[in-house]
Amino acid sequence: MGRKTEPKLTSRERLTRGLRYTAVGPVDITRGVVGISAHSAESAAAGIRRRAREARAAREDVAREAAAVKQVVAEIPQALQAARSAPQRRRRRLLVFGTLGLATVVGGAVAFTIVRRSAQPEPSALPPSVEVAPKL
Repeated sequence: MGRKTEPKLTSRERLTRGLRYTAVGPVDITRGVVGISAHSAESAAAGIRRRAREARAAREDVAREAAAVKQVVAEIPQALQAARSAPQRRRRRLLVFGTLGLATVVGGAVAFTIVRRSAQPEPSALPPSVEVAPKL
């Protein structure tokens, strides 16, 4: 049952070990801080690139919409002129819609009459089974 004993360190060895760990600690801290800073800068740059790409796409969409609006606005006078020069079409439309309205009213009247007549009982052809004249 022997006990393992480590050899005792000399003062010089203790000093060397302490300096080594003292020197490594700040180096590790510095490397960690630099790494985190570099990662943050890279992430920020990627976000800026993404936002710039989205802004460019939005600008292109707005430009396309503006061009479409300009084209429609440029065609408005021609459309108004065409609408003014076609009064016969207006009369024809009025005639067509008037005829359709009249047909609807007539159809409704016919349907109302049919429904009303079917609701009234038809008189029987047989003589009544009960005396119609009251007794005095």
